[in-house]
Amino acid sequence: MALRRLGQILIDLGFINDEQRHILLDEQQQRQGELIGQVAVSMGLINEDQLAIALAEQMGMQVINLADVVIAPEVLAYVTEPMAQLYRIVPVSFKDETLTIAMCDPQKLSVLDELRNFLGYNVRAAVTTERDIVTALERYYAAGSESVESLLAGIEDDPELTAAAKNVGTEGPLDLTSVEALADSAPVRKLLNMVLLLGIKDHASDLHFEPFESEFKIRIRADGVLYEMVPPPRHLAFAITTRVKVMANLDIAERRLPQDGRIRLTVGGHPVDLRVSVLPTMFGESVVMRILDRSVVMLDLDAVGIEPEILGDFRKVIRRPNGIVLVTGPTGSGKTTTLYGALNELNVVEDKIITTEDPVEYDIDGIIQIPVDASIGNTFAQCLRSILRQDPDKILVGEIRDLETAEIAVQASLTGHMVFSTLHTNDAPSTVTRLRDMGVPPFLLTATMEAVLAQRLVRRICPNCRETEMPSVETLAELELTPEDCIGKNFYRGRGCPACNNTGFKGRTGLFEYMPMNDEIRDLINSGSSTEQIRHSALRSGMRSLRQSGLDKVFSGVTTIEEAIRETVLDA
Repeated sequence: MALRRLGQILIDLGFINDEQRHILLDEQQQRQGELIGQVAVSMGLINEDQLAIALAEQMGMQVINLADVVIAPEVLAYVTEPMAQLYRIVPVSFKDETLTIAMCDPQKLSVLDELRNFLGYNVRAAVTTERDIVTALERYYAAGSESVESLLAGIEDDPELTAAAKNVGTEGPLDLTSVEALADSAPVRKLLNMVLLLGIKDHASDLHFEPFESEFKIRIRADGVLYEMVPPPRHLAFAITTRVKVMANLDIAERRLPQDGRIRLTVGGHPVDLRVSVLPTMFGESVVMRILDRSVVMLDLDAVGIEPEILGDFRKVIRRPNGIVLVTGPTGSGKTTTLYGALNELNVVEDKIITTEDPVEYDIDGIIQIPVDASIGNTFAQCLRSILRQDPDKILVGEIRDLETAEIAVQASLTGHMVFSTLHTNDAPSTVTRLRDMGVPPFLLTATMEAVLAQRLVRRICPNCRETEMPSVETLAELELTPEDCIGKNFYRGRGCPACNNTGFKGRTGLFEYMPMNDEIRDLINSGSSTEQIRHSALRSGMRSLRQSGLDKVFSGVTTIEEAIRETVLDA
């Protein structure tokens, strides 16, 4: 049933008149889609209490004044602090398997569905003011906010849960009913929800659940580095891994074979994909969840950290009608993000873009994306053959792994297609050697390759706690610098603060080594020259090495000298 318009409800309730509604609608258009109720409040036409009444009337909900309500601690326990802060909700009561929550933006009906998925209960909403929500969150959560530590302490002291966990064990035949009941128990559910929400909130890339003989570790990878959380009781390992398998629709009775699955969540209004990998170990199943949060990834070449002088030339190269552009680096160096940024810029109606990836990490509107599945014979090479029959203009091959894929990519480029791909090499010049070693003839490389971009990721210094430092002579020596080289230059580090979880780092940026093809480099490739000769030629032509890119970021205060050493010292 269509909802009545809020502007008309405000008139019907006598809060505004018809003339004010027209002014309000004009102002809302100027503000590019801001909700009409918020616009009315900011213009002073109504107050927050009147807005709550109008929203309740529109949505068919009751109005609740949180200042007049005393919320029982056992009701507050249903919603963890990260969840309450993320969704801006406050639990009010729990009766007949239904949790009533107060929220100030009841139009977000998807929030109720998300909470049902997370909590496993029916959820009903009541309307309150934003002022009441802020006050209640401070009152009920800020002071004694529930942490993973306090939640684990409660779980450890729960005799029923401890007994149930020990009964199902990991030996002998499984009673699936008991296992499902344990995995679905409120404390296990709550712990996993809190870890997931903390990981998503901290922009983590992976969550690791690792069983050992005497403990069960939970680690979070954020900005490329693993951080350990307070470990849950060892006897809950089975319950937690089973809960993950239930969420990912995996076989909970199978504990001897690796399994892969996927969990789709919507958190705070945006979709989050979790890729789940379960691996049997000596002491139980190890679970790793890869977090693919589309709201975090900036599919924008300006945001990945490429230096302006490189970026200008790279943009010209990717717009050429045919050729091959390669992005190289180790796993987790941001190659896919850079290529997605390039494709996002090229994504126009006039061009057909097709990708083949293993797996498809982020979907982009207007681009045909094909997942590779080697288990059924759908390899990169097989996909690429079929893609060429789909009349593409630009093609992305997730990775060149073998000669067959390399040859088809070369043929595609010779027949008038622009091909983008990735390769695992240490730097840009060694890409040529790698392709030659695969068996690609040098004359085909010189005919098709347009540019190679090698990259690494380094952690950014947290802007809130950045301070200057002077590295030791030994540290400088690792980058072949002397104290004299550093006169007039500053080095920085992050002291550590709440904004960066006391790590001193917040986010990551790229280091780049860009090698466009020129006549001299093509001649060297044709004559079978070594990687070293190609590197010297590229450096003479103006290529900046990964090491130099790292030093530039160090001296400009973006990253620390230790980060530059960690990512470039082997590539000197």
